[in-house]
Amino acid sequence: MPQNRTIRFGVIGCADIARKVSRAISLAPNALIAAVGSRSLDKAKLFAEANGFPDGAKLYGSYEAVLDDPDIDAVYVPLPTSLHVRWAVAAAQKKKHVLLEKPVALNALEFDEIIEACESNGVQFMDGTMWVHHPRTTVVKDFLSDEHRFGELKSIHTCFTIGADADFLKNNIRVKPDLDALGSLGDAGWYCVRAILLAANYELPKTVLASREPVLNEAGVIMAAGASLYWEDGKVATFYCSFLSNLTMDITAIGTKGTLHVHDFIIPYQEKEASFYTSTESKFDELVTKWDPQPSKHTVNTDLPQDALMVTEFSRLVGEIKFNNSKPEKKWPTVSRKTQMILDAVKASIDRCFEPVQIQE
Repeated sequence: MPQNRTIRFGVIGCADIARKVSRAISLAPNALIAAVGSRSLDKAKLFAEANGFPDGAKLYGSYEAVLDDPDIDAVYVPLPTSLHVRWAVAAAQKKKHVLLEKPVALNALEFDEIIEACESNGVQFMDGTMWVHHPRTTVVKDFLSDEHRFGELKSIHTCFTIGADADFLKNNIRVKPDLDALGSLGDAGWYCVRAILLAANYELPKTVLASREPVLNEAGVIMAAGASLYWEDGKVATFYCSFLSNLTMDITAIGTKGTLHVHDFIIPYQEKEASFYTSTESKFDELVTKWDPQPSKHTVNTDLPQDALMVTEFSRLVGEIKFNNSKPEKKWPTVSRKTQMILDAVKASIDRCFEPVQIQE
């Protein structure tokens, strides 16, 4: 993309994840880091220096200053979840397109405020779920949609667990009720739920039931939790998320004819290569000593890492709006809202002593 059609990003906040996305912006062919804002100018300067910001990048000692910069097209917002409504809405009102970290809000009602602000101001919204932009995800989705190789989805199980250290469990924003009150449900569970929705072709379940005895910290924030999801046609999904178990990020999806296994679906084992396993019409041999046929491994390569592909796609959509007068793509806020609705239902089930919760679109 020519320089004059490059999307200029402002980064609001200097969270750890902003380091990763700043790198992604620098790798994306149609994006440029143009500014960073922090609550202190010194912190913004240190962040820019540590992350190789271009010489022309502007440094601001407030978030507002980034939003007031007329040269900024879009903002990346990695702030704690409790601050998302305030700053995402403010960004949209200043006509800045919004790339927002997940979970997008503390609940769907909050997120509706963000969507309304983005829609009324004609700006693009996307959440920061990187793995869905990896080309592997497209190939996986093709398999799940293949009636001959996979058939009809019957069940799916996902998990994302992180073995957090003592410092994380004491001091990280994700364990603080005033910053990220959903804890591991919002942080890790978000990915599990998105994978379930992708496999179910983004059809919301009818009923959600939280697993009993989630682990809470002293402040009441969820450290580990699980849930079961039920559809009217008989599909069932389960997921488990935790800050207290060894690093694991698995998908197992079972259809009437095939099975999918992905063992690193959120962050691939390698940045530019990702694999998954499939089997179709598996059975045992005559003496029940082995499988026939054996599951097959599929590997997908990518020149750009998935976070840079996310930025590239977001910037493409912003460019279509800015240069071609296109309308914002509604797919991304719709998928974000469905993910948030399921998290809300899980939290409600926990709060109601593990009663089933019905989801109403």
